[in-house]
This record gives sequence, structure tokens and C-alpha cells, in this order.
Amino acid sequence: MIKGAIFDFDGTLVDSMFIWDTFGEDYLRILGKEPRENLTETFKTFTLEQVAEYYREHYGVTLSVGEIVDGVNEMVAKLYRTKVTLKDGVREFLEALKSQGVKMCVATVTDRPIVEDVLCNLGIRDFFTEIFTCAEVGYNKETPHIYRTALEVLGTKKDETVVFEDALHALMTAKNDGFPVAAVYDKHELRQTEMKENSDYYITNYETVKI
Repeated sequence: MIKGAIFDFDGTLVDSMFIWDTFGEDYLRILGKEPRENLTETFKTFTLEQVAEYYREHYGVTLSVGEIVDGVNEMVAKLYRTKVTLKDGVREFLEALKSQGVKMCVATVTDRPIVEDVLCNLGIRDFFTEIFTCAEVGYNKETPHIYRTALEVLGTKKDETVVFEDALHALMTAKNDGFPVAAVYDKHELRQTEMKENSDYYITNYETVKI
């Protein structure tokens, strides 16, 4: 019986990963610069602040880190407001967890204003006691800091708190820190065999999952 749940946002609760497929290249072109490499791969584990620093160091962008972050957020926020939907069965799954008294929060690399806006617009914000972002915690998901911070606020035991992730690197970070983990299928993560082998639960559709 689980007592706590820590959910990633993009690709786990909502279908939004398509937005990030080309955001690195798209924003750089807005600045009038042509990408020299696959920025989607480069930025895979970056916070937006790290993205901004990369632009400044490798592409000579003279905007401040804050200005770049604001610009990226403005660009993608328009898409989030109009294109993003819940993954199938999410609302019913959250309702089931809530009925069992499970405490829930969100831990994400996406900046808070976007997450708050989307969760409210899609009608699921009230399920979560708190939202934690990598930028606010100060670490990306290559380290377990965000999960530990969320656990402390939830007040549940680690072995009774499941981390839900759609990306292998994040799933492994939580697993290696001792959390039970649920792998959520998203087509953007190509390493589904590894996801399945390393998860305690493997979710292809929330409508059929039982935890």
C-alpha cells in the first residue's frame, strides 16, 4: 500500500513532450542564430537556466539568463495553453489515489508558472499538495535532490512513496536512491525495455493500472 506519490509532469501526467522536441532550435532561431548540433539531445537533462547558460557560452547570446528563460517560457507557454492534454486515464487514477488517502505532489524540470497554469486549466491542480521544480531546488534529475525534497514535504516513508517518471535517466535516479518507481510509457523515451526492467510498476495506460 503506497502512502505517497511523486509525479513528473511532462510525458507523465500530460502529453506535452512534443513541445520540447525542437524548443532548443526554435528559440535559438528566434534569436537569429542557426543551431550547429542536435540541441534536443544536448538539453535532454538541462534545466532552463542551464539551457540559457549554454546559449550564452556556445552561441554568444548576450541576453541574461533570466531574459532567456523568460523568452523560452513565453514561447512554449503558448503551446501549453492550447495543445497540451492529460494522458489517458490520469484524472481517474488521481481520484483513485486520493480516495485511498495517498499524498501527491509534482516534481518537474519545467518552470512553475507553466506547470501551475496547465494543471489548473486541466482541472487537476487540487490533487497535489505542492509542485517542486528543478530550478527552485537547484538540481536537475541526475541527482535525487528533488525527490528527497518532495518526500520531506509529503511526510511519507521512502519505501511507501512511488516516483512516476517517463524518462529513463530520471527513473534510475529515483530508483538508485531507494524509491519504488513507476515507469510511464511515452513514445519519446525509446528505451522502453530498460524502463520496464528497472521499474516496480510499468504503466502503458493509467486506465488499466492498479497500485
